[in-house]
Amino acid sequence: MTVATLSSRRFKVLLAGVCSQILCMGIARFAYTPLLPVMQQQSWMGDADGGWLAAINYAGYMLGAVLAASVRSIYTKDTLYRTGLVLAVLTTAGMALTDHFWLWAGLRFLSGLSTSSSMLLASGLILHWLIQHRQRGELGIHFAGAGLGIVVAALAVEYMLSLSLGWRAQWWGFGLLGAILLVPAWRWLPRPVKSLPGASEASATPVMPPSRTFMRLMLPAYFCAGYGYVISATFIVTIVEREPLLVGAGNWAFALVGLAAAPAVMLWDLIARRIGYLGALIVAMLIQAVGIVLPAITSSLAGVLLSAVLYGGTFLGCVSLVLTMAGRLYPSSPARLMGQMTLAYGAAQICAPALTGMLAEASGHYSVGLWLAGGFVIIGAVLLAWLRQVDQTAQRLDAAAKASVYA
Repeated sequence: MTVATLSSRRFKVLLAGVCSQILCMGIARFAYTPLLPVMQQQSWMGDADGGWLAAINYAGYMLGAVLAASVRSIYTKDTLYRTGLVLAVLTTAGMALTDHFWLWAGLRFLSGLSTSSSMLLASGLILHWLIQHRQRGELGIHFAGAGLGIVVAALAVEYMLSLSLGWRAQWWGFGLLGAILLVPAWRWLPRPVKSLPGASEASATPVMPPSRTFMRLMLPAYFCAGYGYVISATFIVTIVEREPLLVGAGNWAFALVGLAAAPAVMLWDLIARRIGYLGALIVAMLIQAVGIVLPAITSSLAGVLLSAVLYGGTFLGCVSLVLTMAGRLYPSSPARLMGQMTLAYGAAQICAPALTGMLAEASGHYSVGLWLAGGFVIIGAVLLAWLRQVDQTAQRLDAAAKASVYA
């Protein structure tokens, strides 16, 4: 295979991942965020109901993480990835067919299950292909698709609102868009094949299994990151729209989150090469904490937009850095550690939206939930700083990131 051909194939593989992220994250997951205030206005849904549906969605994602962690065969992972793409389209369109809470809950659960197709299974499959073909094992471009998905979701809802479409028609529209994205996400990610001679994962990247100390500190730190991430991801549009001076700006703020996230993911790869994975994670989480609590401090447009940029520029970077670390620690089976990390991340995403929704319904605002989320993220950053000081696994990972020489 020539250099030009390999470069072209690498681009298509990464683009397949981007399309899968827009479908499974941007549409199947994040379309719910800008549609939440619309559904609350046009149906019976309250704050607590919206929070519970978000929590159920993440419960499905956690089940997907368990499956990704337990399946060893890369061929089975490929089959599950493609099944997840189809499930993302069907569950998105299915939201338009009912307004019953438990049917919505079932659809959001299955939608969350499909999200693991792009976040975990596609990540592992793409990393497998990159390492197998001696390409740099970084996933920034892949995860940039989630940021683009946020932009697509926000702008699509804004456009459909300008057409005076109701919430049902908007879910149908997202289902159609998802069906279009399914095609490149399916076709451009090659089916896994046996390793080329001399290009096995083991030879490309040394195996560095994590120590017990690493797991004992990394898992709770990632739980804290998940708690902070999910509050803004679920409620940011609703929070903005409830400010009298910011009515109509919610979807634009959410689009700004995506616009900040897409390039920032690749930027965090570069930062990790300079200061290591743990150093980059600590910086990202501290910045994210500021972005999360800003709407609780100020209701000005400038404050909300700054919050969107800080939050968007960090939350996907955290995910990308952690899952790339997992790939380096388990190069032959990256989904194994990815699944364990995501279980910690997802556990927070189940309890946090439900708790925040109930707090908002009781108090009439989201400030308490935002401060709580920011506090969790700071605790997570402290745990990572401790981990960086005491654990050899973290030190080896940081050294490997700084010394990366893959083309």
